[in-house]
Amino acid sequence: MADSESTKKNSLLPYALIGGVLLIALAALFFWQSGAKAPVEQPKPLPKPEVQQPQPQPEPDIVPEPEMPAEPVERPEPTPAPEPEPAEPLDVSDGAVKTAVLETGSYEALARLIVDDDLLRRFVVFSNNLANKEVAPSHRVLQPPQQEFRVYRQAGKEWIDTASYKRYTPYVEALESMETEQLLALYEVYKPAINEIFAEVGDSSSDFDGVLEEAINHLLDTPEVPVPVEVSTDSVMYKYTDERLESLSAPQKQLLRTGPENMRLIKAKLREIRDALAQQ
Repeated sequence: MADSESTKKNSLLPYALIGGVLLIALAALFFWQSGAKAPVEQPKPLPKPEVQQPQPQPEPDIVPEPEMPAEPVERPEPTPAPEPEPAEPLDVSDGAVKTAVLETGSYEALARLIVDDDLLRRFVVFSNNLANKEVAPSHRVLQPPQQEFRVYRQAGKEWIDTASYKRYTPYVEALESMETEQLLALYEVYKPAINEIFAEVGDSSSDFDGVLEEAINHLLDTPEVPVPVEVSTDSVMYKYTDERLESLSAPQKQLLRTGPENMRLIKAKLREIRDALAQQ
């Protein structure tokens, strides 16, 4: 049975990590350009019929009258061509960004999970911290799961309950539903806004594309371990009993907390995104 008191001591928040993965390749509005209308072919003019000119008749001698100077004709000023309308600025509001993200996958599932405010900045800060092998829980992009972290006791030891892994299944399913090509299109459209935010919070000697690649590769380096996984607890948090696992970075330990199957699916999506980015 789970220890009800110890369930409140878990300091690792894998849902925050999955949130970073959900937005790892996005940050923008996906515009579907309307196709230009095909040019209309103008009808060819019909040839003019030939008209027989009458033979000229001799004219009587007429004394010409003196010519009067013609009055000047005022010509209207040409109307200047209208200037092209300026392009509409990119909508970086939270509503626009969230709507764009929702349209890349399962709309209802994502709508329940994604936070409503400051999405672009959260994405940039979270990715930057992830590349630095750190976690920024205050910049999470997803709502936390309702269920608590659970362990069970056996033979005087504590082990992660498989029910804890199931808490993250809806997040992983939402991640899998997202179309990679559409995510990358979003990322490309919003890249100027992302770079502006990164210039404020990141290292000026690096670019965000490199940060994104480092973040993905760091998660992919997380080792896979068999279950059950033993943990221990102090007065504050749970720790992995295996020193090799406990020495991993905070993001990697969080990814382990999602469970073997969820981690396999997350890694598969990350590889797909990384490979697609490399081909751009």
